Amino acid sequence: MSVLVAKGIRKTYGSLEVLKGVDLSVGAGETFAIIGPNGAGKTTLFKVLTGEVSAQGGSVSFDGKDVTRLPAFVRARMGFGRTFQVARVFGELSIFTNVVLAIEARKVNGGESCGRWWDWRPSADTSDEARSLLESVGLGRQGDEEAGLLSHGDKKRLEFAVTLAGKPRILMLDEPTAGMSAADRKSTTNLLRDLKAKGITIIMTEHDMDVIFDLADRLMVLNYGAVVSQGDPVTVREDEMVKQVYLGKGVGHA
Repeated sequence: MSVLVAKGIRKTYGSLEVLKGVDLSVGAGETFAIIGPNGAGKTTLFKVLTGEVSAQGGSVSFDGKDVTRLPAFVRARMGFGRTFQVARVFGELSIFTNVVLAIEARKVNGGESCGRWWDWRPSADTSDEARSLLESVGLGRQGDEEAGLLSHGDKKRLEFAVTLAGKPRILMLDEPTAGMSAADRKSTTNLLRDLKAKGITIIMTEHDMDVIFDLADRLMVLNYGAVVSQGDPVTVREDEMVKQVYLGKGVGHA
C-alpha cells in the first residue's frame, strides 16, 4: 500500500520551472531515494511534499488523504518527520532538553498529559523516552551538553532524535550525511539501516551513491525538474540516461 503519492507536481519560481510534472509513489516501509545533480529540484520537491511550499500544479496524498493544501505543521502532526541539510536544533538548550521538548510537543498535540502542570521537570516517562532516543543515536552520554556546541555530525544525530521523538510514520531526510566525516557517515548509515529494519518509511535525498545503493529499495532520478529514471537500484544504475546525467551530459544538452 502506498503511504505517500504525488501526481503531476509542478513548481515555478517566476519564469523558472523547477519541477515539471513529477509523479512518485512510496510504499509502507520502503526506503525511497531521490537523486540528481545540483539544481535538479530535489529539495524543492521535498518542500512541496512536506508542505513548506505550495506547488502550481499537481496533488499530494498521505495515507489516502489529500494533503495538497495543508501546511507543514499539520502534515507533521499527521506523521511527517523532516530533517534538513543543515541540522536545526535549539542550540542554547541542552541535548536532553531538545528531545524532551519534541516529546512533549507530540504529547500535547495528541491530547496526552505531560505530567503535573506546576512541575517544571519532565515526567518520568518523558525523561526515559528522551534518554532512550539519545542512546539510539549515540548521544546517550552527552545529554547535559549544550546543543550548539556539538559537532556537525552530532547535531545531525540530535536532529534525528528530535525527529524520531514525534513518532513519525514517514521520515523525510534531506541530505542526511552531507558534510559528515567518513566515520560520521558510516554511523548515520547504520542508524538509517536500523530504522529501515524497523519498517519506518523513508524518503531521502543524498549525493553519496554508496549510501544510496546501500539503503534504497527504489530510486528516482531528477534532472532539470523532470524524472529521467525510476526503479530499483540495479535498473537505475544501468540506465543510459542516468549515466549521461551523472557524466554531465544532461537532458536537453547536445
